[in-house]
Formats: sequence, structure tokens, C-alpha cells
Amino acid sequence: MSRSRAPTRGAFARLAVPAGVLAAVAGAFAYVGSVDPYEPGHYPVCPLLRFTGIFCPGCGGLRSAHAFVHGDMPAALHANAPAVLAYLGFAVLWTVWVIRAARGRPVRVDLGPVHLWTLGTLLLVFTVVRNLPFGGTLLP
Repeated sequence: MSRSRAPTRGAFARLAVPAGVLAAVAGAFAYVGSVDPYEPGHYPVCPLLRFTGIFCPGCGGLRSAHAFVHGDMPAALHANAPAVLAYLGFAVLWTVWVIRAARGRPVRVDLGPVHLWTLGTLLLVFTVVRNLPFGGTLLP
């Protein structure tokens, strides 16, 4: 007798968490897509920008998400390019998670110290460059 490849109840249970995460992220993007971050008063101001005048690596992230939702990739990249890379990275990791969960395999993302230090260094360099006079094109 051959085993059937039909999804089992266990497969649906394994997909519940990834589906919940996708629903939460889609809800957040839907909200940011419908509530314009360019209009003052809708979102809080970045505390680092407010008190120091320095743009943090996240500054422009809401504007980037708003443009991304509306399909305006040049505006999304201009507002915060690392955020766009993070959106795309999330999509890839989520897809891998779903495929592995459907197959009953665990998902492991092993980011070692080298990966984390590299990511932190890249974000630090981005932050420094966007706050220097010649980095004006990186400002949100």
C-alpha cells in the first residue's frame, strides 16, 4: 500500500503559526498603507531624531512601508533601503518556514556572531553615512 500525500491535520496545525505571523504582518502593512506617515500626527516621531537631530537606521521605515504597499519601489528605497531589504528578507524566510513546516521539518536560522556583527556594522555605516553632508540622498 502506498501512503497518500494528502495534507493531514498535523500539517494544518504546523502551518497555524506561520499563517498567524503572516496575518499580523499583513495587518501591519495594511494599516501603514492606509494611514499616510507623511501626514503629521499619525505616528510618533523618532526619539533619536527628535532629541538629537540624528536619523537612526529605522528613520523613514514607515514611509518606506507605505510606499512599498503602494508599489512605489523608488520611493520605498529612497525612504529606507535597508527596510526594503528586510521586507524582502522576511518574505524569503517566511516562505522557507512554510515549506519546512508543511513537510514537518524544523526551521533553524543560525546566525553566528560574524553574521550579527556584519549586519550591525552595515547598519552603523548606513546610519553614519546618511547623517553626513554627502549622504543626503539616504535621508528619508
